[in-house]
Amino acid sequence: MTLARFAGRRSLGARALVLGHHVNLRSVDPATRLAAAPLVVTAGAGGCAVLFRYGAAVLVGLEPAEAETFLAALRPLVREPYPSPESEELELALEPAGEERLADGRLALQAFDVARIQVVADALAKSAVLEHYEKAVAAVFDELEPLAEALSRGRPRVRGRALVRHVGRTLDIQQRMVGRVEVEEKPEALWERPDLERLYQRLAEEYELPERHRALERKLELIARTAQTLLTLQYNRRSLRVEWYIVALIVLEILLTLRERFF
Repeated sequence: MTLARFAGRRSLGARALVLGHHVNLRSVDPATRLAAAPLVVTAGAGGCAVLFRYGAAVLVGLEPAEAETFLAALRPLVREPYPSPESEELELALEPAGEERLADGRLALQAFDVARIQVVADALAKSAVLEHYEKAVAAVFDELEPLAEALSRGRPRVRGRALVRHVGRTLDIQQRMVGRVEVEEKPEALWERPDLERLYQRLAEEYELPERHRALERKLELIARTAQTLLTLQYNRRSLRVEWYIVALIVLEILLTLRERFF
């Protein structure tokens, strides 16, 4: 059954935004809630928003001015906001007697009900979050590339703090993807509406969610291995340097002992 807020409308614009590190869903006004898991709240005069604790929000049926007003009100609940949020857009069209399909950036739905909005929002949010992490991982690759090239030439210039930072960023992304976003997990709305699983599968295939997630995991593993190799190399070089210092001190001590004995 179509939401009362969307009654009489034949098309809706859906826009996913990755706003920050985390959204405090507990502080959302209970009076605005339409559904949970994921959380759906009223927004604007006749729209809604789907909020995810991993920092994403999907705005549905909002005019540009209404979207700006809603995001401004939501901003205090966003922890560590991103300066330039990633976004993903999709047009929703109402076709009660048609097949639910996605083509040319337009998704036909048989109804604008809560469950369908939740399923669509879940896929859109995951796609936007993957885009955000893909760019973050690409930036780490750009920073590690000169180190890897120097290592291949036998002249590695390793900075421990930079490598530890890369490892930390990699672990942080992995923790968020596995513990919060759960890209490969199906939305909870499908538990009560298994008939919408086909719709979600179409969206997941369209946005290549599993493939992008696996590719991102492989890149993260490569970054972790590269950083670990460089850290090990740096540790070995420092250990070798300390051993040479010890040898030098032993030789110096022997020379001083001989000097005292013979001179």
